[in-house]
Amino acid sequence: MIFDKNIDIPLRDGLGLLRGNLYRPIAPGRYPVLVTYGPYGKDLPYSDFNAHSFGEIPEEQKSKYSAWEVPEPTYWTRHGYAVLRVDERGIGSSFGFLDTMSDQTSSDFAEVIEWAADQPWSSGKIGLLGISYYGGSQWRVAARKPKGLACIIPWEGMTDYYRDRVRHGGIYSNKFVSFWWNNQVRPMQYGNPEKQSRQFGPDCAEGARTADQLVERRRDQTIDNRDHRYLDEQYHDSRVYQLSDIEVPVLSVANLGGIMLHLRGNVVGYLEAGTPNKWLYFISGRHDLPFYLPHYVELQKSFLDAWLQDKDNRGWKLGPNVKVPAVSVLERRGNPGHNSNEAEATYTSRGEAEWPLARTRYTKFHLQPDLTLSETSSTESKTFPLEALGKSEPLQFEVTFDKETEIAGHPLMSLAYSVERREDGTHPKDIDVFVTLRHIDPQGQEVFYTGTAGDPVPLCKGWLRASVRKINEQSPRHRDWLPHRDYLSTEVDYLKPDVVYVLVVEIWPTACIVAPGGKIIAEVATGDTQGGGIFLHNDPVDRNEQDFGGVNVLHVGDRYNSYLVLPLV
Repeated sequence: MIFDKNIDIPLRDGLGLLRGNLYRPIAPGRYPVLVTYGPYGKDLPYSDFNAHSFGEIPEEQKSKYSAWEVPEPTYWTRHGYAVLRVDERGIGSSFGFLDTMSDQTSSDFAEVIEWAADQPWSSGKIGLLGISYYGGSQWRVAARKPKGLACIIPWEGMTDYYRDRVRHGGIYSNKFVSFWWNNQVRPMQYGNPEKQSRQFGPDCAEGARTADQLVERRRDQTIDNRDHRYLDEQYHDSRVYQLSDIEVPVLSVANLGGIMLHLRGNVVGYLEAGTPNKWLYFISGRHDLPFYLPHYVELQKSFLDAWLQDKDNRGWKLGPNVKVPAVSVLERRGNPGHNSNEAEATYTSRGEAEWPLARTRYTKFHLQPDLTLSETSSTESKTFPLEALGKSEPLQFEVTFDKETEIAGHPLMSLAYSVERREDGTHPKDIDVFVTLRHIDPQGQEVFYTGTAGDPVPLCKGWLRASVRKINEQSPRHRDWLPHRDYLSTEVDYLKPDVVYVLVVEIWPTACIVAPGGKIIAEVATGDTQGGGIFLHNDPVDRNEQDFGGVNVLHVGDRYNSYLVLPLV
């Protein structure tokens, strides 16, 4: 292939200059272009960024040009594609003000796509392919309809900055934001002299900046997301866009193990994208590995070939449900273990015509005073006091299934809660609710699935801050199984003591098959429980003692009818 390093890509506002690496086939000609635009440094080798992960991917997806979460250029150039890998403004070799995931970032990305479509080595057709950040950015830029963009494959890519990533149910997901910002993004800022010493790539072309200059030239996500709590604040509002504006074909790939990041976004992206040519595929496994496995690379290639090269060997261009089912559901059976390609291979996929499945039975399981779940509500009532801020052990309500039962869709919980007065007469004015669904096999062992980082995770999770509980049922985005909240500062409603409030908790989508004798446990807590990994919600400012400390009371049975809804197939 031909490798052109540090191609200059001008920006219309004149306040920055992007630099990209171009990889293209050696034969003269115009080629479709796979573009990535992101914050991890285009020159940082995958083998340095994450040596363990690099060692596990197939050999045909490895070279000295490989980089984290993006297409491998030697593979794709062999198959008739050019690959353009660009550092976003303020990152790596691209100078300017750094403001990741912002309106500015999406605008710049759109300029890159239009620039690439006009180059002499380009066929004029641009495709987007990448994992995580390189997936989430695809939704936002596709909504801008840049000239030349022909299709996108957002692989484990969130759609909603607020709901999917930084504020789960209104609660700040601080640990991941801090880990991501301080370990993966901030060190790669343009002009940071640490880059070379930390093996994070070469120093920038124009030399190093001082620490103060670096601070002046960036927005810090750890500060912004702690300080900005609501969607009507300019910081968050500027990041909102309409999925319905997306017109290009979409293959949305959702990892069922991503229970704290991306999964919800991939599903909602499929539901709301405006294009009629859209597909949703569910997968499993550690988030960095499936993308490079041969059968998934072939899936990517067939989709890109169809829309970028007019080589349609599967029937994508006929539209969903003609030859290619709109949805590929993963049947997760048994208890094969986690963080193993062999374990993931025991799961099988099947095609479906829609999501959620039309035959879904949304079934209520009422929380009982004896800590069971039943399809019959209890006439007996009971209260369960829970110390706030994760200081109590979680409550676990369980149901045993006497026959094989498939769960596939969007669960939710409706919980009746109140707060007690403190000894000094004051009271908590808010509650953070943490819900986890756990799958127990017939032998009594929990079924752990593979989480984003390879950690053992439960079936799924959901969260809600009580003060932002208001549901907008008039929104076109609202569904009975996916309650829509606007998260506005004007709708904040703090709690009064000894008043019972109904809190409807959205739980992220999931799929599994429970064997006869297996159980589902609905776990209710006031803080993070097992499976949170690096996605914890424990910021002392966001979850402070004055607003939250004290006793939360869960009410079950009788007129305070707390329940779980499971999507049974």
